[in-house]
Amino acid sequence: MEDVVDEWNTELIKSAIQKEEEEKNADNAPALKMKKQVCSFIPSPSCCFGQVDKLARRHDIAHKIKELNGVLDEIAKEKDKYQLTNDPAPKVLERPQTTSFVDESEICGRHCVKDDLVGMLLDKGSAEERSPRLISIAGMGGVGKMTLAQLAYNDCRVQAHFETKVWVCVSDPFDQCKVAKAILESIKVQSSDTTELQILLNRICDEVRGKKFLLVFDDVWKEDSTAWEPFRIAFKCVAPGSRIIVTTRNSRVAEIMGSASMINLGLLSKEDCWLVFSKIAFFDRDPRQSEQLEDLGRQIVEKCKGLPLAAKTLGSLMRFKSSREEWKSILENKLWEFEDVERSLYAPLLLSYYDLSSPLRRCFSFYAVFPKDYVFSSDELVFMWMAQGYIESKKNMEVEIIARGYFENLAIRSFFEDFNKVKNDGKIKKCKMHDIVHDFAQLMSKDVCFTINSNMGLETDYKTARHLELEIPKEAQYPEFIYSAKNLRTLIIVNRSDYMLSTLFQHFRCLRTLTLEDVEDSGILRNLPDAMENFIHLRYLNLVNYCGDALPETICNLCNLQILNIDIESDRFQKLPQGMSKLINLRHFGLGFKHDFLNIKFPRGFGRLTSLRTLKYFIVNGKDDSERCKLGELINLNHLQGTLVISGLGSEVDECEAMNAQLKKKINLHTLALIFKEWDGEQIIREKDALVLNALEPPPNLEYLRIASYKAPIMFPNWMMSLTNLKNLVIGHSSLECLPPLGKLPFLKSLEMWDIKRFKKLGVEFMGIEESEKKEKGDIIIPLFPNLISLSFMSFCNWEEWNGIEEEEDCIRRFTIMPRLQHLHIWNCRKLKSMPNFLRTTPLQKLLIEFCPILKERCKRGTGKEWPKISHIPNIEIDEIYVQRDGGECEFDPKEYEEEFVEDDDKKEESNEDEVDKEEDDKALHDKKEDDEAEHL
Repeated sequence: MEDVVDEWNTELIKSAIQKEEEEKNADNAPALKMKKQVCSFIPSPSCCFGQVDKLARRHDIAHKIKELNGVLDEIAKEKDKYQLTNDPAPKVLERPQTTSFVDESEICGRHCVKDDLVGMLLDKGSAEERSPRLISIAGMGGVGKMTLAQLAYNDCRVQAHFETKVWVCVSDPFDQCKVAKAILESIKVQSSDTTELQILLNRICDEVRGKKFLLVFDDVWKEDSTAWEPFRIAFKCVAPGSRIIVTTRNSRVAEIMGSASMINLGLLSKEDCWLVFSKIAFFDRDPRQSEQLEDLGRQIVEKCKGLPLAAKTLGSLMRFKSSREEWKSILENKLWEFEDVERSLYAPLLLSYYDLSSPLRRCFSFYAVFPKDYVFSSDELVFMWMAQGYIESKKNMEVEIIARGYFENLAIRSFFEDFNKVKNDGKIKKCKMHDIVHDFAQLMSKDVCFTINSNMGLETDYKTARHLELEIPKEAQYPEFIYSAKNLRTLIIVNRSDYMLSTLFQHFRCLRTLTLEDVEDSGILRNLPDAMENFIHLRYLNLVNYCGDALPETICNLCNLQILNIDIESDRFQKLPQGMSKLINLRHFGLGFKHDFLNIKFPRGFGRLTSLRTLKYFIVNGKDDSERCKLGELINLNHLQGTLVISGLGSEVDECEAMNAQLKKKINLHTLALIFKEWDGEQIIREKDALVLNALEPPPNLEYLRIASYKAPIMFPNWMMSLTNLKNLVIGHSSLECLPPLGKLPFLKSLEMWDIKRFKKLGVEFMGIEESEKKEKGDIIIPLFPNLISLSFMSFCNWEEWNGIEEEEDCIRRFTIMPRLQHLHIWNCRKLKSMPNFLRTTPLQKLLIEFCPILKERCKRGTGKEWPKISHIPNIEIDEIYVQRDGGECEFDPKEYEEEFVEDDDKKEESNEDEVDKEEDDKALHDKKEDDEAEHL
């Protein structure tokens, strides 16, 4: 049904696009329009065939709708026949009750974290902290949260420290009165039959008032802060030093309940996991037999991936299996195929699964299409969910934001692990799923999601398959048995063969998601077949290591496409398809370059893609105004967010065209790179660049700005001081003769400048100090670079002086310069001979000077003229040798030097001799900066 509706909507979209194209062509060709009117009574053959084709498609859709109605009628009759009813009640699983009892002798690998928890319980704490102090233990199901709480609860020091101790299994559904009664009964007070929470809490207060109280809330799921508030207030009557322990799988619960400390419980080490397994599996077994089975046992433990519950469950499973064949069978088969494993190991995960909403369950199960240990991008997963239609829309809310919320929801419930987060905002960038959780996801979608590599899955029936990941070994044939999966929605091909994609594409017409990855330059992604246009339902297309020179024009007929990623492998790729303007539903367009940045030709009409949210690169090129994609195409792309790199702002772009881009209206951009022309090393002046830069006014909320290959002698755009949120600024490959006044940017944290060759002197103008401010009298202190932490000057080949402010005492008192500066890096500034006097007042922690021969001589420890200005800096490194370390004189140790720099970056390896040619220095710097910027952006 979904496919039929989608086909009908696609026809409507195509008709609208076709009508718009015809109107556009008519407006652009008035003579042709008149001729068409004169000859309209003679229909053209193409027109006739087009109408016939359109009628045929609509007839086909109508026929499919009729068939669907028949199927629905049959289902309705079956429902009435068997008296089936719609029962909206969700499936409720009985959650096991927990107790405080534990046998410590059976626990492995938790003694250190237990001591940490006991220390938190016995710690006196500060007088200001809320009482009782709440400590949370968070982690995935089966990781041992309850066991850790039991160990601490039963510790003899804890037992002696607290007057009253209570253990309550909260679980779900949460019932306030039930929890209150459990607390009373645990204190050995007979609870009444009352259902009044107020009465119950009053009785609890009477029993614990003034006592040092320990309460364990085990297995908490409830995220509603209002449900916990009555308990928090009631427990204020306890004595200082009281504690509450909460165990939960959901880190948001810990935050909502007001945790002062949180233990994110990790996995066991491989050896501890083996100890847990072997204690059970080899219990009361003949030592010789245990020795014979140990190698297989250790391989089975690998499947546990540090999860204690998995080690216990598999240990119990193996305890009564004595032959190597039985152990091999467990090792070689999927865990869920064993009833004992499914019942014991997956029970906690099943509770977490059924606690999810229906859309979240689908999102979780979808992960089963990926192989184990797959490190995925959070954006990649979110975009795939969007392509499958798993995200429930909400009024006035971007679908990406809702989908991101789904991902965060699964993450805080411990379904994912090994998080790689963005430094600035803590957003999860990459992560993966634990093997046991992955097995569970496969169990939940065993007839829907499949991963095939080598000869695995040859005997499986794929008729019900919806999502398939296919890894084809080199020289292997494609498994034709997968062609039975006619309703496939996701296809991920990791290819090592030269199989013709056109043959494969004939069988899968319902795809929503398609990833093609060429891992060994097999040629599979050299020329995509025109049959791509048949994927009318496609929303997500990801081409990894694409090595063709262009994309087929037929790709522009995929009018439902929302996400298009092209990871370009070779330098042959020259242009984007001319008809890209027809991709009106495109929301995310990603270009990636494996090697050098390519000057790709963008098509005219690109600005019609007004649904775009992500556009990492926009390239302006070509001199013919009738052909090139102008910068003004950006005028209506006001939904752009994240990062935008604009390249090619050279002589072809003028002030008027730059103003037409209306960058200031792209308020959701946080990172912007303005690259004026490909770096060629020429020392030319291009005055027009200043006018273009001034017209390219960025949005005021910008946080990261990079300006490269700027050829005007000055840089002072009117908008620079309005960027009050700017945190990082990079200026490179420039013909500047003076630096812009940046000292009053309030939140600038990092300033990096490189390859500025005409610049000679740096003075107070760089600080943004005005003459009137220097002459003013008064007690008002003006901060300059108030939040700057890192400052870098690299390859300023003509820079000679760096002067501070004047020495007059009144002038010095009026300004505070770089009060938070931590790192200063000066590289390849061969003529620089002085440092500013204000460095003495900065809290610098690290000064790094490289390939600056004059400055090196003047910064000699104790004797150099500049040494008094830098002597307070704890760590000073000059030409890869520490002059001062941790505030003391450092004697050079060759062995220490070799160990410290064995993994240093390529730039240092290329430049480890002072006599290296200066132009080679610049080339090395250029390459390194391009790599660094590409990684950041």
